[in-house]
Parts: sequence; C-alpha cells; structure tokens
Amino acid sequence: MQREQISVFDIFKIGIGPSSSHTLGPWRAAQQFTASLLDKDLLNGVVQVKILLYGSLAKTGKGHGTDVAILLGLTGADPVTFDVNAIDSTIAAIKNDQLLNLSGNKLISFNYEDDLAFLFFESLPFHPNAVTFQAFLETGKAFSETYYSTGGGFVVKEGESGSEKEQVDLPFPIEKASDLLHWCLSTGLKVSEVVLENELAWRTEAATKTGLLQHFEVMKDCTYRGCHTAGFLPGGLNVGRRAAALNKRLIGDKQYSDYTSWIAAIRAGGNGFNYILDWVSCFALAVNEENASFGRVVTAPTNGAAGVIPAVLQYFIAFCDGFTEDKVIQFIACASEIGSIFKKGATISAAMGGCQAEIGVSSAMAAAALTECMGGSQRQVLMAAEIAMEHHLGLTCDPIGGLVQIPCIERNTMGAIKAITASQLALQSNPDQAKVSLDAVVNTMWETALDMNAKYKETSDGGLATNIPISLPEC
Repeated sequence: MQREQISVFDIFKIGIGPSSSHTLGPWRAAQQFTASLLDKDLLNGVVQVKILLYGSLAKTGKGHGTDVAILLGLTGADPVTFDVNAIDSTIAAIKNDQLLNLSGNKLISFNYEDDLAFLFFESLPFHPNAVTFQAFLETGKAFSETYYSTGGGFVVKEGESGSEKEQVDLPFPIEKASDLLHWCLSTGLKVSEVVLENELAWRTEAATKTGLLQHFEVMKDCTYRGCHTAGFLPGGLNVGRRAAALNKRLIGDKQYSDYTSWIAAIRAGGNGFNYILDWVSCFALAVNEENASFGRVVTAPTNGAAGVIPAVLQYFIAFCDGFTEDKVIQFIACASEIGSIFKKGATISAAMGGCQAEIGVSSAMAAAALTECMGGSQRQVLMAAEIAMEHHLGLTCDPIGGLVQIPCIERNTMGAIKAITASQLALQSNPDQAKVSLDAVVNTMWETALDMNAKYKETSDGGLATNIPISLPEC
C-alpha cells in the first residue's frame, strides 16, 4: 500500500485568494483538465465546455471565487504568476464576449449562465468539493473528468487515490506524530531537520531552502501590503479593511520606507503585552484581508487560514529572536510537518471537517514552529501543536454570504494568539507529564469532523451564515 508522501511545498503553496479548496484547488483542476485534453490530442476538436460544481463548491462557490478560478485555469493562467490586478477585466471579457480561450490555444464559445452550473443540492460521495468538466467535440463525442479539491490546494482526479505522484525513498517516513518523534529521538534531529533531510529525496538542500525563502517573500509582501491598503473588501458585505488603520495607529510617527525599516520601527515601539497583541492581530488581519481581495498569498495550510503562520512568524521576527534566513527556513519546515500529519490523519478541508481543519491546523503548525525556533525540545514542539489543536476542536465553518470574510478573517487573529499561548505553555511544561498526545488529538479531530453536521462544513447553511441578516447583490 502506497503511503501519501507530502513535501513542504505541498503544504505551503503560492496562490491567489480567497480559498485554497474553493479557489486554488479548482484552478489547478481546470489546468489539469486542459492538460488532459492536450495529452489526448483533443483540444483542437473542442467546440464547447461545461462545468458542473457540486456540494460545497456550489453552495459557497461564488463567494469563494470558484467560478473565477476555474475560468482562469481553463485559459491557462497560473495562480503563482497571474497578475491579480487583471482578474476582474479577464473575467469580464469572458462573460461579455462569451468566448473562452481554452488553454490559451483554442477559442470557443462560452456562455457563463448556461455552461457553468452550480448544483446546490447535489454532492458526490468522495468529497464535498467536486467539479466535473465536460468537453464536447466536433466529432459529436464528449470527454469528461471529475476532480475533488480536498483542501489546501490538493486535487484528486476521480479514479485516482491522490498518491499517484512518483514515490520516493524518504529516509524518515512519517505517517503519525509518533513516527516523527521516533526519528527525532533516535537521530537527535530537530523536526525541521528531519523535514529537510526528507526533502533531499525530491531536490537539493539549496533548492529547498531557496524555495522556502521565496514562499517567505510572498508571506512578507502580503503582510506588508495588507498593512498599507485601506478600503472595503469585495463581495457585497461591505466589510472594511482594518489592518492599515491599526498599523498606522501602532506605528505612530516612526518613519520607514520598506519592510526592513518597518520591522525596525515596530521593534522600537517596545514589548508591552497590549502592543504585541495588537501587532499579532494586525499581521493576521493584513494577510487575510489580502486573501479576501483575491491577493497573492501562501496557503498555510489553506487560504482561509493563511494569516496565522505569517502572523506568528512576524511576531517571532519582530519581538523574539530577530530575522535570520535560517530561522525562517526552520520555522516553515517545522510547521509543514505538523500540517502533513493532520493531512494524513484527519483533514485540512473545512468542507470535510469545519474550521478546526483550517484555523485549528494552522494554529497547531505555528505553535510547533515557534516552539522549535524558541529552543523547545522535540517533545515540547509536538506538545505545543497538540495544545493549539485541542482548543480548536469542533470549530465550525459558517462563512456569512459564502465569503471568506466573517468570521474567517478575525479567526486568523485568534488562531495566531492561541498558537503563541500554546507555545508558551509547552515551553514552560514537562511534556512527559502530558495526558494528551498529538496523535490522540489528530484522531479526535477526525472523529469530530465525521460527527459534525454538514451545515457547519463550509456550506453557509448554518451558524453565523444563517443568523446574520444580509443582502448581497446578485453575482
């Protein structure tokens, strides 16, 4: 039996908001579908394409930009490089001209209202996030494929298990936290060092470190941009952006011109409890306001929870050990392994497990990473992850209007603060006396996910989504 092998770059992906499962995943699915058409030499014969969205992708698809992502993916655009400022004009042109340039090579007629169907009352059994692409050919035949967006930008094609990528020989195979601890204790390696050793099976150490620093650049730019952009979020809820005003109030009259001088100005403000608390919230708000505005972010491990890890990392940089590239690499590498353990043992999809699968997992990842970077032992690292998730168990996903805004953005501030608290608790505790293991909490999270009512799993059919009266414009 093949085990799922997850790289740090599977957990952390560069993409465009607002949702990894509802935006990035469907975008990648659309790219895979056009790649199938090319591979089977069918692209030039396509005369029409229809898209069928099921389950959660249908119910919250418009609020999450699923339709936008799929259309961009079908044109051949890539979420890592596509100009986010061109999204609106590109989609408007497709709708107005009723033309779709499939894979950038084949122009076909496309009617948004007729060719893209939101099947609100239909779900497929494998996963709630399902999309079927149908290509009708000039020969009169049709070709179709179904994909499942399983959370964090991961995509599985129907008929495949999701582990079809080439298997490699990992020096330290890990399925559970107990496996990770075994390797750490038997070798003396830190969690991040185990990760970097495993990554050698895919690429050189230099390539891994370069890639991690590139991901940090996206996190850093996103945080800085979000802290300096005012206005309102798109989607019709008229939610005002708060990070920029908070940044301005906290920074006062200190002068800066770029990220580095900004961090120096933040440090110069001191280390009072309220001051630090406000900055952690500001960092998290900034990232997720960018995410909600179709900005470029790093899934960590999802877009809806993308602010937690950058916020805690920025906290570490500004208020703890200072900024070094080695510490950033250590932080991200350690966090990725915790995310992998949750992905393998439970889920990182809110449509499967509620928000515990997103904010909860990201908080556990951040807590572990912070603990290691602060000098904690391997057992304390796992203890911090367990504490963070233990206090997110049962957290529902009930986005108002199907938008990744309320309560999603503020939840990132809560997840970041809980991560820091969990880390502090672990650092001040003896993990040998812990009553709950990380594996136990992973199992509990999965059992909770299975028991959770479907209306609390990213459908906007329950919770805040149905108790807050809103009036959204027609999309």
